Amino acid sequence: MAREFIVEADGGSRGNPGPAGYGAVVIDAATGETLTEAAEYLGVVTNNVAEYRGLLAGLRAAHALDPTAAVHVRMDSKLVIEQMSGRWKIKHPDMKPLATEASRVFPAGQVTYEWIPRESNKHADRLANEAMDAGKRGEQWSASASTAELDAGAKVRTASAAPREGRGAETFAAPPRGRDQPPRTGTVTTTDPTTVADTRAARTVASPGWSSAPDLGAPATFVLLRHGETPLTPQKRFSGSGGTNPELSPVGLEQAQRAAEALARRGTIETILASPLTRTRQTAAAVAERLGLDVTIEEGIKETHFGAWEGLTFGEVRERYPDDLTTWLADPSAHPTGGGESFAETAARIAATRDKLIAAYAGRTVLLVTHVTPIKTFVQLALGAPLQSLFRMELSAASLSAVAYYADGNASVRLFNDTSHLRP
Repeated sequence: MAREFIVEADGGSRGNPGPAGYGAVVIDAATGETLTEAAEYLGVVTNNVAEYRGLLAGLRAAHALDPTAAVHVRMDSKLVIEQMSGRWKIKHPDMKPLATEASRVFPAGQVTYEWIPRESNKHADRLANEAMDAGKRGEQWSASASTAELDAGAKVRTASAAPREGRGAETFAAPPRGRDQPPRTGTVTTTDPTTVADTRAARTVASPGWSSAPDLGAPATFVLLRHGETPLTPQKRFSGSGGTNPELSPVGLEQAQRAAEALARRGTIETILASPLTRTRQTAAAVAERLGLDVTIEEGIKETHFGAWEGLTFGEVRERYPDDLTTWLADPSAHPTGGGESFAETAARIAATRDKLIAAYAGRTVLLVTHVTPIKTFVQLALGAPLQSLFRMELSAASLSAVAYYADGNASVRLFNDTSHLRP
């Protein structure tokens, strides 16, 4: 008989949008024992984002324990419960990827949903508040400091904190729900003085490890090739999906050929996917011709839309839109001037595309010919790093990176910004 888990999840935003966090707990339905706790400070997002992120964390934690288990989700978010149960339509376009992502963790019919009043969801609620309190202090939530089980009266076994792959933060409108509570007593271990937007820590009874994990088979490996130079690249101008769609320069065409030769020497690429923009299609075509493969266009890996900043240098943007640029640099949910795409929205798009491609290409090596922001986001998500880490990565034209994704949901960054093939 399959095991049965109860997943209780919660999320809150102090300001909506404002500093937010989620909490999730997996409980053995037969014994009432807490098996896993997870919590995360999300930065500035909305309440509904936090609620959905809590759901995702709980489902993934349950899946890591037993992917064959029957799962009963209990949450005090009427919106999430009704949407995931299929009784309410999902009208907001930004909410559909979240619901889709949650529905893919377990097979259809293996998860049921129940709304519960807030007072019955104290365990997850306290975890969410502990994550927000930790974030307020510039710290990361630590399982070792959790006191949430006190609310549930659960017997918790000794366990350790383990990082899990993060997901991109998303934003959409939601009804207000304040969580501005005073900090809890106790200590939280400081691991990073920066704001943590995409790092998940979980306390588990039994988690797969190097010494005990079964053979997970060959991973889905994404080789990430940034397109070659365009006339805008040496000038470091914003060049996204809403600009002039430039072609490769002569230098860029030569870089594409060198990348093609390097990939041919490695001999592992089975499929080529490319962003729909001209510069990536040209780069992919050079590789495809060398490898004897076809190119499939994938809309999900196109570059971020930079709005009114398209074609401008960083200095020009600072001069013309100083306030917007300052906000954008500080808040991943902020949009470039003129209705561009935020980094949070890009991360949600990349996360959904990643999951789709992992399912389609399990055990295979796929070349994704794409752009700076998508490649950095693939790496950021795999590392569980905050979205602000995108500003701390350097990615050269025609560089190669690689991330492998295993059947248990874990990811491994194998290569980043390799440009050795471009040297004489």
